[in-house]
Amino acid sequence: MLQRRHLLAALTSVAGSAAVGSSSARAQASVQSYSGFLASVRAQALAQGLSPSIVSQALSLTTQPNASVLKLDRHQPEFTLTWAQYRDRVLPESRFAKGRTVYAAQQAVMSPVSARFGCDDRAVMGIWGLESGFGAHDGTYSVIDALATLAFDGRRSAFFRNELMKALQILNDGDIAPAAMIGSYAGAMGQAQFMPSAYLPYAADGDGDGKRNIWTSEADVFASIANYLGRCGWQPNEPWGQEITLARALDKAEIGRTHQRTLGEWMALGVRRADGTAFSRPDVKGAVVQPDGPGTQAFMVYHNFNVIRRYNPSDYYALGVGLLGSGIVSA
Repeated sequence: MLQRRHLLAALTSVAGSAAVGSSSARAQASVQSYSGFLASVRAQALAQGLSPSIVSQALSLTTQPNASVLKLDRHQPEFTLTWAQYRDRVLPESRFAKGRTVYAAQQAVMSPVSARFGCDDRAVMGIWGLESGFGAHDGTYSVIDALATLAFDGRRSAFFRNELMKALQILNDGDIAPAAMIGSYAGAMGQAQFMPSAYLPYAADGDGDGKRNIWTSEADVFASIANYLGRCGWQPNEPWGQEITLARALDKAEIGRTHQRTLGEWMALGVRRADGTAFSRPDVKGAVVQPDGPGTQAFMVYHNFNVIRRYNPSDYYALGVGLLGSGIVSA
């Protein structure tokens, strides 16, 4: 028995050593493969004329795939919230209160910047609040590390490699230092949470220093959000939407942002403002959105609602932005 235990122990030890060795070999192979991947990224960046020094600084920020990034990317929650649950989660009264305080401090900077780029403060405050809590939470990941990890991973490698190359272009332009380019685990950057592909065409210089710094310059954050919406067709001083009451349940085919009628036509179907009064502009076109179905909260939405959806193509998101921005700026 003693000899058998010794033999089993020895076999276990050998097996364990082999497993450790195999795991170590796989890890080493992964690191070597990642190193080769980074070399190919470097070669592509240099072929595009980017600065060798900037590319080297940026790629030195990532030496192996970031396990935290991969875990978050692979284990995104699949549950679906109702509109009421989403509203309660993202629009607590504390967010409105903080927004009003922040807006009082930033309005002198925000208002002229918003107007210059064809937008208004309601939309800018709403997006700033939902995307980063008015700048309090703009991400903790190195954008280069996160994007390189996801580009190497293979699940959506072409998309993330394209974003990585655009991030290197941004660094090459000198708007931000490589180590200061932080964002979400998926590469959304700064207080505006722009992906690099959105940053390049839409980020804007709001403070006149020649840089587009959506990380630490509030004026640049405001300018970038306003520029995005302005160039997507925002109509200044026009509403995004409003809460409504329904005299009767509307047919499912009548509801949804693409089913537009004039407000006069909607009133003939029993639609009124939230306080029960008639709309003042019966010629304006709008659509009824009722995310949780008959008998629940309903909204009349206009052109600017669809512009907000260009930032994030979700009715919940657009409603959240609209309600938050209006609740702060119109309070």
